[in-house]
Amino acid sequence: MARGDHIMVKRWNGLYYHHGIDAGDGTVIHFSGEPLRRKDARVQRIDMELFLRGGEKIVVAYQDGVVVLPGEETIRLAEEQLEHDGYSLFRNNCEHFARYCKTGRPYSEQVTQYVRVGAMIMLVGAATLGALISAKVFGKYGPRPRI
Repeated sequence: MARGDHIMVKRWNGLYYHHGIDAGDGTVIHFSGEPLRRKDARVQRIDMELFLRGGEKIVVAYQDGVVVLPGEETIRLAEEQLEHDGYSLFRNNCEHFARYCKTGRPYSEQVTQYVRVGAMIMLVGAATLGALISAKVFGKYGPRPRI
């Protein structure tokens, strides 16, 4: 683990992860907005222990081919964002912030995964509703004759 690492910690028993940048001095720079705490969300530096809240620090490993910035550049980008606000769960959250600092590109895998799951649930729900409506209509009146 090193200065400028993108780190994360489980929240709500692993329902999601909170992300930040390890400043290498016992502090973390992170976007403080988390679900139910978005009102005063901003990029801030806090003690590592406060960031972890008793959880385990996980260093994010980037896939081969993903260009990551050196630690000092990552820290520079994170410090430039201190006190910035504008939190958005879907477009500007803690993971977007940490990935931007580490790669120069804001991105959230969690949001992408949750959107995919939500879309799948909607498709299954729509198909089920369609089948139920179809069964009710055809069950009551039978199939329509072809003319």
